Amino acid sequence: MRLALVGAGQRGMIYAEYVQLSKKAEIVAVIEPNNERRRIAAEKFHIPTERQFTYAADFYSQGKICDAVIIASMDQDHYAQTMDALELNYDVLLEKPISPDPKECLKIQEKAGKRGRKVIVCHVLRYTNFFATIKEIIESKELGRVISIQHNENIGNFHMAHSFVRGNWRRSDLTSPLIMQKSCHDMDILTWLVGSEAKRITSYGSLKYFKEENAPENSTSRCFTCPAAKDCRFDAAKAYLPTAGSWPSTLVTQDRTREGILEALKTSPYGRCVYRCDNDVCDNQVVLIEFKNGVTVSFNLSGFTSKMCRTIKIMCDHGEIRGDDGSNVIEVNHFPSNMLEGYEQRVIHPGITGGGHGGGDFGLIKDFLNIMEKDSETSRSSIDNSIESHIMAYAAEQSRISGQAMDMDELKRKLLD
Repeated sequence: MRLALVGAGQRGMIYAEYVQLSKKAEIVAVIEPNNERRRIAAEKFHIPTERQFTYAADFYSQGKICDAVIIASMDQDHYAQTMDALELNYDVLLEKPISPDPKECLKIQEKAGKRGRKVIVCHVLRYTNFFATIKEIIESKELGRVISIQHNENIGNFHMAHSFVRGNWRRSDLTSPLIMQKSCHDMDILTWLVGSEAKRITSYGSLKYFKEENAPENSTSRCFTCPAAKDCRFDAAKAYLPTAGSWPSTLVTQDRTREGILEALKTSPYGRCVYRCDNDVCDNQVVLIEFKNGVTVSFNLSGFTSKMCRTIKIMCDHGEIRGDDGSNVIEVNHFPSNMLEGYEQRVIHPGITGGGHGGGDFGLIKDFLNIMEKDSETSRSSIDNSIESHIMAYAAEQSRISGQAMDMDELKRKLLD
């Protein structure tokens, strides 16, 4: 099986490396506008010069030269690159979000159906043992029906500063709103666990902290020469030097030495003061969801956490499920009759498989390659299963901006007009 990699950034390289490890397929072409990233990918996957492309249009002009494409480029490029791939009858593994524009998501779904092609969205959480175990507990009816869910995505303060203040996803007009880029994962996992479409969505949030009015006294626009850097936790040297050789320093420069990182921070976007960037995405957001089956959800997305993890509490008829995917612990609690009586509790540590996102990255690639090999239509994260999450994320952002609750059926009708 032969695949092309469109976008050789961090996520694209992770997927391509798992393809290589599977020994079921090979990466035979790379499309990447960044010269250094393209060179590294070409060397790693032994891609000849004639199969290295700067622009997707040049790759597609060759006609169909392999079986499928992995599209892991920037959010705004997904639509055109996926539509061109489908036109050439490529199957597609598509990094989330499908597109920042829900109308474009629906057009991709429509074209994939018309061309009879597979589009598998990288909703990797569905492939983790952690969330698969929670899904099994819910479906077993051990605790009865799901009544309500509290779900938190804890971004991590340092991750917020890196990716959504200094980094590629800092501006919604260039990429996606935070709720779409970061949390279409969460909208997807919630609708999967609940087993229902959303009925109504309300959302609140803002950019509260990462702006100039909160900058330390005497601070400057770049950390490298800032007199306030010593006492600032966001000093770029503190953020990137200790992580040399791993994320997020590898996104600052390919030079993994102390000197190389410091030199890059003099001019790199990652050396800017977090209080004086051009960011506009939220640093905190709350979403309230009513599903059609009556389940209610409160979802909290926040950059003001010490850890990067997801925590969830699922409240059912006869007990509750509590989970923390950072510590890989799930608690199943049966309700007691009174406050003095002990209650039954089961603690589960789901099996951990290798790779990012609790093994979800590898699980996704394994599923995609199996589907390709068997020419199967069944996938946990097919585009048909993934559309709902994107419309939910779009609805949440529209509610946040307008201050109005969004009726999902009405919104879908408008999007289809």
